[in-house]
Amino acid sequence: MKRPPDRLRSGFTTGAAAAAAAKAALQLLFTGRVPTVVDITFLTGEAATIAVHDCRLVNPNKARCTVIKDAGDDPDITHGAEIGAEVTLEKPWGAGRVRITGGAGVGVVTKPGLEIPPGRAAITQGPVAMITDSIHALLDSHPTDAGIHVEVFVPEGERLAKKTLNARLGIIGGLSILGTTGIVRPMSHEAYVATIEKSMDVARAAGLTHLVLTTGRRSERFAQNRWPSLAEEAFIQIGDFFQAAMTAAASRGFSSATLAVFFGKAVKMAQNIPHTHAAKSELTLESLARWTLEQTGNPELARRIAASNTARHAFDPLMESALPVVAHVAGKARRCAAGFSGNKVRVRCVIFDYDGTPAVDTQPDWG
Repeated sequence: MKRPPDRLRSGFTTGAAAAAAAKAALQLLFTGRVPTVVDITFLTGEAATIAVHDCRLVNPNKARCTVIKDAGDDPDITHGAEIGAEVTLEKPWGAGRVRITGGAGVGVVTKPGLEIPPGRAAITQGPVAMITDSIHALLDSHPTDAGIHVEVFVPEGERLAKKTLNARLGIIGGLSILGTTGIVRPMSHEAYVATIEKSMDVARAAGLTHLVLTTGRRSERFAQNRWPSLAEEAFIQIGDFFQAAMTAAASRGFSSATLAVFFGKAVKMAQNIPHTHAAKSELTLESLARWTLEQTGNPELARRIAASNTARHAFDPLMESALPVVAHVAGKARRCAAGFSGNKVRVRCVIFDYDGTPAVDTQPDWG
């Protein structure tokens, strides 16, 4: 079915992929026929047909199948990854009848603070529910007294996990099997915000009360070099999710946070913009030019700033002749961050230059 060219295509999560692979393997065990597709139901109630990539019988009581994870038009490191399930018919082991474990390429939780306790495979409740539902859908038409053991595996999971934040969260050895509904909504912010929140949960469980919030890997690297004694869990990449991050920090009881950012993001934060990607550059430069005039009384410099291509383009002349403007931006960003936390989190703002040296620091005596 064709879709309008301006509509982004949805996909399915690693959890939905695991559920489809598990259903395909059990179907092979029950029917002796290799399925080419399986139907599953997402936790929203929506149905989907998912292609089976590989499916084979290991022995009369065990089958192993995989599907290819399709993230739709959402950028996702696991898009195109092979997700599998090995299903074994075994002696019943309990009332639940379905036992789900993690195999090769599925990470193991090693730190407290996540919904999964340390020592367990990183398979969240959404995928567990989808796998269980998919298995029971087959058991309705193929009754058996056997227990069902589903071992989820990801052939390239350990390699792919190195490109994620799993190690920071304490998930070691592979990918997480995730999905709250089973559906990947293109460009959805939900997954990123969930990662921020889970990272904060891990930091709180580690006993931390102070966070260092950066907007990406480069600013985080500079911050880690600046404060090498802080625990790794303290550093959290918030991307463009300024308000969401500050709200999450407040709700988890963090007493303080440092914004460690570059000038362009700081200017947007100083405008009290909840999601900094949404800010239009011309409005950002208008505000920056106005602050320049207010702080320096220099209309020529203000016009130069207004004519800049980007806030980064404006940074160099401000650093050369109008450092108070940069400091003013940092102060406003700090106050806006505190406001988004309901003034429950004490905030410091450090603006790095593009070589990693702090250009300004609102509170150099703490955190």
